[in-house]
Amino acid sequence: MTFVDHLEALRWHLIRAAASIFVFALAAFFSKEFVFHDLILGPSRVDFWTYRQICALGELVNNEDLCIQKINFIIQARQMSSQFTTHMSVSFMIGLVLAFPYAFWEIWSFIKPGLYPRERKNSQGAVFFVTILFILGLLFGYYFAAPISINFLASYQVDPSIENQIDLQSYISTLTTMVFSCALMFELPMVIYFLAKAGVISAELLTMYRRHAFVLVLIISAVVTPPDVLSMTIFAIPLYLLYEASAVIARVVRKRDIERLNKELKDNA
Repeated sequence: MTFVDHLEALRWHLIRAAASIFVFALAAFFSKEFVFHDLILGPSRVDFWTYRQICALGELVNNEDLCIQKINFIIQARQMSSQFTTHMSVSFMIGLVLAFPYAFWEIWSFIKPGLYPRERKNSQGAVFFVTILFILGLLFGYYFAAPISINFLASYQVDPSIENQIDLQSYISTLTTMVFSCALMFELPMVIYFLAKAGVISAELLTMYRRHAFVLVLIISAVVTPPDVLSMTIFAIPLYLLYEASAVIARVVRKRDIERLNKELKDNA
């Protein structure tokens, strides 16, 4: 294929990916009650799944203080067009999430033919594992990181006379930042896998810079989370565990590469 043919192929892959996002965003737009009342505003109510599980844990250990009786804040829309613009932006984000597997598959379908046979073999299942890790990150962010951060920030008061009247955009920003940050964070093992396959990163290098990575994890957590220690800790712990898991993945990749090279040497001997 010529360079122009490659551009034409890329254009159609991008068009199909964008069309899938638009279709899901449109579906989300017309499912306003479910998207906002059940999905987006769910962590702002005490009957949310996470809070109920924490309460059940409190009953199990005989500690009723763990039960969340009230989330002390009111969500307000302070601008005339804020509810409509929020409806549009949230619908787009929902469309992006739902269309992610197909959109990524379209981009990967364009990249894959340009890989060498060994590279294609090494990247088998890439779409599946990237999608699974993305979904796991979303679930972790939505059911664990975001509700705990929202509850902490909503309940925190410097003085009882000050009411927490939260702007709608601020609430949406906190929720989406935590959820999408976790989704991207969970892709770290796949990134390390491909870098290890390319010989850019090794398990020894990851182990050597473990302390530096820990500091970097704290910095990243402080940047992407709300300005409180609890949210930073909730984000930092799984990110560091993923770093350690990535070191194990890099070690397995190197072991398999050595075994493959030894086998090729024996076959050529």
